[in-house]
Amino acid sequence: MFDLIGGEPTLVPLTLYTDSFVIRGQIRSRQGRVTDILNDADDGFIVLSDVLTDEYGSRSVAGRSEYAQVNLDAVLFAVADTTVEARQDLRTPKVPEQALISIPPFQVLGRIHILPERDLREALGELTGRFLPVTDATFWSDTIGEARQTAVMVAINHHRAQILAPHREVDPWAGLDRSGESGGPPSSGSSGPPADSAWPEADRPEGGST
Repeated sequence: MFDLIGGEPTLVPLTLYTDSFVIRGQIRSRQGRVTDILNDADDGFIVLSDVLTDEYGSRSVAGRSEYAQVNLDAVLFAVADTTVEARQDLRTPKVPEQALISIPPFQVLGRIHILPERDLREALGELTGRFLPVTDATFWSDTIGEARQTAVMVAINHHRAQILAPHREVDPWAGLDRSGESGGPPSSGSSGPPADSAWPEADRPEGGST
């Protein structure tokens, strides 16, 4: 599927993760990329068709409706159900940077795309847009029990996100000396007579063992 600017509107499947719900549906748009669809919404909402709504942590069945108006302020991130090739003539050259995005109650790990020939502080300062693309993404929530899932791209709500970059996983115990933990054997310099293992303490005769 290719960028559809200037073409006839088509139905684009989307999955939206909001504050409380996972909303799956389709939107009619001339755009192909999910970031373009969300950023081009002039009214602060989008209207989906053939909608399935599932509440986090709910044991009830998902709700289905023919249409749904979704407030974009409540959308944490969106997942495109199809892959879109960006048009070469419209692309601004960018470089990927590994990042962890905190967007409570979710975490998103993937690659943000920043302008080249800048240090990271400057590049993050120039990272603008209501919804930002994160590619090669993994997202999950330990808080609400959402297992890890992967996606070619997700579009995160910039106003709701904290972007931590560069991101590297580290061992919190690395470099710490844990040999002094309690429960180890007593030191050789402790005071008091040595115990005689041949006799239990209560039965040891006076004057020592025989």
